[in-house]
Amino acid sequence: MVTTTNDNYHIEIDVQQKRPKGEIACGDVFQSSIIREEGRTIMVLSDGIGHGIKASVLATLTATMALKYTKLHTKPQVAAKIIMETLPKSSDGKESYATFTIIELDNEGHVRIVNYDNPCIMVVRNGVLTQPKEYKLTIKGEENQGKVLRCKEFNARKEDRIIFMSDGVPESGLGDKRFPLGWGMNKVEDFVLKQVARMPDMSATKLARKIVNQAMMNDDFSVKDDTTCGVMYFREPRNFMLITGPPFYKMKDFDFVGRIQDFEGKKIICGGTTAEIIARELDLSVEIQHGNKNLDTLPPSAKMEGFEMVTEGILTLGKVEEILENYDSDTRLQDSTPEEIVKLLLQHDIIDIIVGTRINWAHQDPDQPLELELRKFVIKRIVKILVHKFFKKVKVEYV
Repeated sequence: MVTTTNDNYHIEIDVQQKRPKGEIACGDVFQSSIIREEGRTIMVLSDGIGHGIKASVLATLTATMALKYTKLHTKPQVAAKIIMETLPKSSDGKESYATFTIIELDNEGHVRIVNYDNPCIMVVRNGVLTQPKEYKLTIKGEENQGKVLRCKEFNARKEDRIIFMSDGVPESGLGDKRFPLGWGMNKVEDFVLKQVARMPDMSATKLARKIVNQAMMNDDFSVKDDTTCGVMYFREPRNFMLITGPPFYKMKDFDFVGRIQDFEGKKIICGGTTAEIIARELDLSVEIQHGNKNLDTLPPSAKMEGFEMVTEGILTLGKVEEILENYDSDTRLQDSTPEEIVKLLLQHDIIDIIVGTRINWAHQDPDQPLELELRKFVIKRIVKILVHKFFKKVKVEYV
């Protein structure tokens, strides 16, 4: 998952989760939202008491409310009081419980973190831990006596990393001879710093996955509690272009190809006719790659100088949309053409999509109006997923 991009850096985010064996629902819930008109990105991680369905319900309710009230600029202590009063009581009269961490980021790089009973947030800068100044907010109400929110605010810099987690990470290995009191935050911090030192440009996905995998190893590869780790990585943005469909007017082919040729970043073409136009204008050859491991016997991909790959159009993009829709922290991408495209999309931050609007009558549904032409429809779905699920910055240009 990835957040917004400003002129100085891109914020890459990924969240990895594992639940105890036999549980059908994770008791840790992560939710997020981008308010583009305000330049704000909000993320919430909530951990419901216990595990399983009950914990998942409590965490979902807490995360949903925390996200909503943060969007409305509600004071954190007021939002927390409402959440505490809303969570249902158990049949024995005991308080139902869910922790939460709220991370709010604006386009200027200002970060505000509000933490209630989740493990302490880690901020890694220049390869070492930095401790932004912390202040506390008291949650009002007699029933909330002694409950406080721990808050931090700071301005992020390029190459900063923010690591947040549920207590399944530091408490992993609890009772084991190696970690009788659990892995512990000190050892988690040491592990993170060693990983960053070993690979300074390690992605958010890889670091989050390594932390969760180590927690699993501490529990003999079967976590005893819901385990979640999220990583935010502020880094140089990576540009990518996807081209699909020829331009509406044939006379625009030259300008269309010029726009693509001048792009600085990796590029792929989805569509045989589109590839033929680009190859003709640039005097390049297209070489079919036989032996591709494609899903559902899709046409093989091809190679063309200056492009990462050339693929079939609408059928391949349909598979890309399906993979993105179902993607989660357990997904392991293989080497089929659609999966290779997904890898490229997820590896990049600023994605330019050029959509040619010339109709390919082979794929046009005669019962649908022109506005619902399949290519546009599939692209819109892909863009929606990239923006709202993976937080990519996507620009679409119709030609």
